[in-house]
Amino acid sequence: MRGLDDDVDDGRAGGGSGDASGGVGGGGRARGGTVRAAGPKAAGVTAMAGLAALGLFAAACSTGGTGSRDEGAARADATAAAAPTPSATAAGRGYAKEPARVDPVALLKGDPKIGARMKDDLKPCVADAYPVDTSYGNLTGGTAPDVVVNVMTCGDAVGIGTYVYRKQSGGSASPGTATADGYENVFMAEDAAVYGTIDRGDLIVTKQVYAEGDPVAYPSGEDVLTYRWSGNRFTQHDWVHNDFSRAVGEGDGTAGVPEPAPSASATG
Repeated sequence: MRGLDDDVDDGRAGGGSGDASGGVGGGGRARGGTVRAAGPKAAGVTAMAGLAALGLFAAACSTGGTGSRDEGAARADATAAAAPTPSATAAGRGYAKEPARVDPVALLKGDPKIGARMKDDLKPCVADAYPVDTSYGNLTGGTAPDVVVNVMTCGDAVGIGTYVYRKQSGGSASPGTATADGYENVFMAEDAAVYGTIDRGDLIVTKQVYAEGDPVAYPSGEDVLTYRWSGNRFTQHDWVHNDFSRAVGEGDGTAGVPEPAPSASATG
């Protein structure tokens, strides 16, 4: 039976002296059979392995990945990041496309709930520009955006009426309440200094509160009422009252300010 040292002896016999390729100094086997250094052929194999590893690394970088993290479950992160964001319609709010515009003046003129006096007073301020603001949004959960129309005065832009219109489908509107465009008036507030807005699905109606002697630009306070659609009508959900400072708007802002005392040099 050959011993462990026989491999070294055979290497020397086949390859010549210790300086030849079979000896330790020439890159052969050391004691125990462990490879200590690579010969020309082993070096070539090592070089090829290095080039192959470099090619794999370059391929991973060229794909915009993150190296070793591109393997296994990390792929799911990239797929999730590329997934399309759900539309607003899928989330239950908003609509998939730009809402169709309506003629707010035609809605008001054709509304059977609005009195004749209001309709007669609704006239353009300049040329064909009416004092009307229009907002679109989801208030009643219908298939089309709801329309909020605010009517104001021409001179001071003070609100005198707020109206909410809901698009009806299949003739579901109450008899005598729908306009020519198929909209139904589902809310109205005709009052001095009233204005309605849409806030995240809620109808917010603000009413300015004037005390005797208050100028139009400086009311004493305001009431902010929040309405939500319930069943087939709006119900009041919240109420907030704000009192404003009465000092604002009084005088020119210089009343009560003491006169500066003259300096010593000015008095001699």
